Amino acid sequence: MNLKVAFTWEDAKEVADLIIFKHFQEHLKDLEIQLLQGAWEGLTYEKIAQIHHHSVNYLRGDVGPKLWQKLSIALAEEVTKNNFKGALERAREKQYFDSSIPVVEFPFPEGAVPLNSSFYMEREGIESLCYDTVVKSGSLIRIKAPSQMGKTSLMSRILAYAQTHHYHTVYLDLSSVERSILTQLDKFLRWLCLMVSRQLKVDNKLNDYWDTEILGSNDNCTVYFEDYLLSTIQGSLVLGLDEVDRIFPYTEIIDDFFGMLRSWHEKGKISQKWKQFHLVIAHSTEVYIPLDMNQSPFNAGVPVELIEFDQKQVKNLAYLHHLDWNDNQVENLMQIVGGHPYLVRRAMYEVSSSKITLLQLLQEAPTEAGIYSNHLRKHLETLQQSVKETQGLKEALKKVVTSPEPVELDSMQIYKLHSMGIVRRQDNHVIPRCNLYREYFRRVL
Repeated sequence: MNLKVAFTWEDAKEVADLIIFKHFQEHLKDLEIQLLQGAWEGLTYEKIAQIHHHSVNYLRGDVGPKLWQKLSIALAEEVTKNNFKGALERAREKQYFDSSIPVVEFPFPEGAVPLNSSFYMEREGIESLCYDTVVKSGSLIRIKAPSQMGKTSLMSRILAYAQTHHYHTVYLDLSSVERSILTQLDKFLRWLCLMVSRQLKVDNKLNDYWDTEILGSNDNCTVYFEDYLLSTIQGSLVLGLDEVDRIFPYTEIIDDFFGMLRSWHEKGKISQKWKQFHLVIAHSTEVYIPLDMNQSPFNAGVPVELIEFDQKQVKNLAYLHHLDWNDNQVENLMQIVGGHPYLVRRAMYEVSSSKITLLQLLQEAPTEAGIYSNHLRKHLETLQQSVKETQGLKEALKKVVTSPEPVELDSMQIYKLHSMGIVRRQDNHVIPRCNLYREYFRRVL
């Protein structure tokens, strides 16, 4: 004998909410839930209005008809206040909703996209260019993009590709280096050698190769790599240096360090040993520090600049998040956040997790109640720092977000704002990267 499972008010509310969300990308509003529950209990519009302190004309003439119409569309049958119970129960029986199906949990978009993730969006031609380049003798790849645009995700894939060719790889995030190390060239280069040694799983022999009486720090570091590391591993080494912007303010080391990297790249053109050395560096924007063009790695090798996702890529991401968005919905999102990888993925994570509707997300996006509040406050805190490099940056950005036309700024202000990722350059002028930044900073500044 088949026993029919009781259909409760909680069941009805859950089915109605999921059905509405599936078809309209919005959840039931509080007032709609109150009306639905009152109707479930057999109450009149007058009684429901009295209990919840609403206008009976508003419930009967506006909220009610709209709710029954939405349910009628979603369930493909006429739904009224009198028959909605049976309609929702049939919806469950027809498996519009199946509580046994597990909810898909999408990864929260933070940090690098894992290698095995389907959420990584390839840029046309970029990955193949990097893969072809990294396996060439003495290669140098320079990845440039503002924060949270995918530099680390791309670098991890370049290193993984090199590993398929049996290359040794080392990844170092320079943003993690302690400030005390960055103020002394010798200490910084010894740190570099030690970290590379550890990742290659070779013994630390710095004391055996570091001759402080005769050789300078750059020469000692070069000798350690050439005579020890490259000789010991007996194969090619790809060194990935991420967030190199971190060391730009440290004038004690930048000239010598970047000059050394450039010399290693040049050695790779003539030295068999240094042809085994491959370098991948990532930085946020143009290099503002004055470097001799012949001693800088930033005007050599293969440059790679990451741009925002286009509409097709954003639509593909929506599909991967199980969001059945049409072109208008994709365009509505991009009007607010553009094709910024992090901002797009964060929106889709929130909507696909049923935490918010797309309409509500877009309305709240530039406010403190929106999903981007922490992201926006972080940028605001950077602007409010009193350090020398950010003097006047708030006023500069204020000009940008309040002007309908591109604004001309000095080169340092452009560098800082662009490296933060909140402006887009147009020749010597800038505009806000997206409307999210324009609306938020126009309000708070």
